[in-house]
Amino acid sequence: MSGALLVVGDVVTDVVARHLGPLASGTDTAAVIRTLPGGAGANVACWAARWGCPDVRLLGRVGADSAAWHEQELTESGVQPHLVVDPEAPTGTVICLVDTSASAERTFLTDSGASLRLDPGDWSDELLDGVLRLHLSGYLLFSEPSRALATVVLEAARARGVPVSLDPASAGFLTGLGVDRFLAFAEGVDVLLPSRDEACLLTGLPDPADAAAKLSRQVPLVVTKQGARGALVAASGAIAARIPAAPATPRDTTGAGDAFTGAFLAAMLAGAEPEEAATEGCEAGAMAVETVGGRPMRSLRQPRQAPP
Repeated sequence: MSGALLVVGDVVTDVVARHLGPLASGTDTAAVIRTLPGGAGANVACWAARWGCPDVRLLGRVGADSAAWHEQELTESGVQPHLVVDPEAPTGTVICLVDTSASAERTFLTDSGASLRLDPGDWSDELLDGVLRLHLSGYLLFSEPSRALATVVLEAARARGVPVSLDPASAGFLTGLGVDRFLAFAEGVDVLLPSRDEACLLTGLPDPADAAAKLSRQVPLVVTKQGARGALVAASGAIAARIPAAPATPRDTTGAGDAFTGAFLAAMLAGAEPEEAATEGCEAGAMAVETVGGRPMRSLRQPRQAPP
């Protein structure tokens, strides 16, 4: 891997609350609560570094309240942070409510804060120097300033022939943005990495395989993340591969899709074919659901490298 991965996206503070029973309205519910670094874009960057990518860069925007902490966390995870410090807004905060049942499913309460205040003035074409792949977090599309930035970044990458991947990020926010607006932006990317729900929302089709196939008529490569059902790889209007999930005992599904994306991109940079890279993504996703929070634990074993 002689080239870099640049991720442009959100950096937030996660407050993860693993509640020990059903939420009780009007009174207390016992929970285990931790404050952790997060953000879909930052998580992807950290997982790519964990998966062996030696040069991972991240452009994001944070508040002065926690800029030093986030920079340190990213650096210690092997990521080169390029963090713009917002003079007004605090760092974004996400409250992650995690069910401690067998599914460990999570619900997010999101205050985007500074993360979606990235704008074209925060961009420099020099950030693409030496970059072989660019990844955009879909959260960028959910505010006007960061959407304008995403457009500038996409055009700069296309001018240099750098392949671009995009993760839709949030089915809930996609509904507010509008499917047509998202798909119009996605026409310029090379790889789309939706979740099962996002793929179905973007196409209006109930079956995720049909949805992935349809999306791959618009985007050259579509990799749909299905959690415990593995992943689908689609190209040229057809499913090319069905990748089984790696076995896992879930504790917290926060960041599992980000882990998949980070490992997938690291494997692609290492020369893997999409099917091989998706297998690596499923392995990272399995690691992620066994970990509280969206980032890889630094004590995790070094994963195997993707084949050259």
